[in-house]
Amino acid sequence: MSKMRLRKGDRVCIISGKDKGKEGNILRRDLSRELIVVENVNMVTKSMRPTQKNPRGGLVKMEAPLSASKAMLVCPSCGKPTRVGRAFLDSGKKVRLCKKCGEIIDKA
Repeated sequence: MSKMRLRKGDRVCIISGKDKGKEGNILRRDLSRELIVVENVNMVTKSMRPTQKNPRGGLVKMEAPLSASKAMLVCPSCGKPTRVGRAFLDSGKKVRLCKKCGEIIDKA
């Protein structure tokens, strides 16, 4: 069972590696391997063969997956990289909280 607290569309800040300090939105995630793909972060050059969709082929720059442990969620209200807490509302709904400012992160 995964403990990844980042979701698709979340804004994250990279905290280690060659892209340290960069920010971007999560495009997709792999829960089984705890990997995320962040826009314009961890860019690699891949050689693509010609297809009907891409008739010329050639070198294509694309984002590669990186470990979710290298990214921290950026709080929408305080704008700082933060850890993610969990809490229950009075209605019984589980929400994510910013550990720095205590604001609710989820758009509900």
